Amino acid sequence: MLSLSAVASCGHPSPPPQGGVSTSASAHPTSSRLPVPPIAAPVQPEGDFAAVPRLVDDDIAARRLPGAVVQVGHDGRIVFRQAFGERKLPGEPGLDGAPAPAEPMTEDTIFDLASLSKPIATTPAVLQLYEQGKVGIDEPIQTYLPEFNPAGDPRRAQVTVRMLLTHTSGIAGDLSHDGPWGLTAADKEDGVRRALAARVEFPPGEVFHYSDIGFIILGALVERITGEPLDVYVHDKVFVPLGMNDTYYLPGSKACGPHRILGNATVFDRDSPTPTDCARDSWSTDLLARVAPTAHDEDTPGINPDFDRLLRGTVHDPTARRMGGVAGSAGVFSTAGDVGKYAQALLDRLAGRPSPFPLKQSTVEMMTTPQQPGHEAAQLEAANDAESRGGEPRYPAVPGQNLRGFGWDIDTPFSRPRGLVFPVGSFGQTGFTGVSLWMDPGSDCYVVLLANVIHQRGGPPIVTLSGDIATAAGRALHLYGS
Repeated sequence: MLSLSAVASCGHPSPPPQGGVSTSASAHPTSSRLPVPPIAAPVQPEGDFAAVPRLVDDDIAARRLPGAVVQVGHDGRIVFRQAFGERKLPGEPGLDGAPAPAEPMTEDTIFDLASLSKPIATTPAVLQLYEQGKVGIDEPIQTYLPEFNPAGDPRRAQVTVRMLLTHTSGIAGDLSHDGPWGLTAADKEDGVRRALAARVEFPPGEVFHYSDIGFIILGALVERITGEPLDVYVHDKVFVPLGMNDTYYLPGSKACGPHRILGNATVFDRDSPTPTDCARDSWSTDLLARVAPTAHDEDTPGINPDFDRLLRGTVHDPTARRMGGVAGSAGVFSTAGDVGKYAQALLDRLAGRPSPFPLKQSTVEMMTTPQQPGHEAAQLEAANDAESRGGEPRYPAVPGQNLRGFGWDIDTPFSRPRGLVFPVGSFGQTGFTGVSLWMDPGSDCYVVLLANVIHQRGGPPIVTLSGDIATAAGRALHLYGS
């Protein structure tokens, strides 16, 4: 049984962009990844979802978030999708830096997925290498990345790929942000070097301790084995097969169109030189018009040239940002529609239905069931028995029994997005920026909530709202007799 350590990681139509956003003209060259929004899959309404708009609108009115997009899927259909509030508040700078009117939230808004990048991008990439026989789940990570243990430390030698995927490696939560590394100019190589040298603070395999560093190492593993940058590999091997045409890493080094780099941030600049052609793996700055700003850049005043500017199209996570926008821990941007595509394809693969999900059914079963060291089949039964006794919900349901799949959360203190209807055994993940995805194979249902809760200083974590929405969705669909 794994104990828990302290953690330190991290309804509108779709009008054309307004205000300062209009400076991103369509005449600018675009990359091969076209910024034109894909046509959204149709909604086939089912159930009474009136409670969901009330929940979101109440939080917007209480200034807990400026806006959000919610999508719910059930039995292979999208049964609810709606945009709420605003993605940019009135008076805040538009893309040209000048104060601009508010921008309504739209269903095709692109959000910084933060830690949702871990299970959506990094985890399937690692598991593809497992299926190819290139990576062993229980192999020490030093086998593939000898730099992790150059001195032959016996404790570091115990850290396996499984432990990294389940946050049980004992490695520290995040890298130190002291000093100038990666601030005046992004430095991915230094970030990876720091991750590989990070302390193993707890006995490997014994403690659930959420670790961004562990997934940075997994991203480095994918790059070492494949010989490709993580963003290129994941785009070609995960996003493209799933038809996730509105999902991107947005590294500043690959931006194409009017922009400049300020420290490690991408800033729209209409006066910058306009390229005549864009590389295949570049991204168009036209996309910035649809990106929801996250928060002001608060990383290290006095050193950071981007300090206090509103981040828009630059990853919020300070470590991933210092690494140039691509890391195994964070960096993916996407829409509710694309996250829904991922979720539905995964549920279809689990159920044995035709699916483009780029892993075998057996691998997806492994990914989405408890896989932490010492896991047993009886743990899920014990957790659901504990929940069935009623009373205040507990996370985890059995104190001290933290259940993690590969990349996915199942039953830990982070499981509040499960709500009160989905059972233990459903799974999901949140991201610090205000995003969550929760999936339940038993009812063939998923709930996507994408928001920018950190946009207003002091915004609360998304877990309470996402759990309430999951509960409302489960009740609207009458799942499990609710």
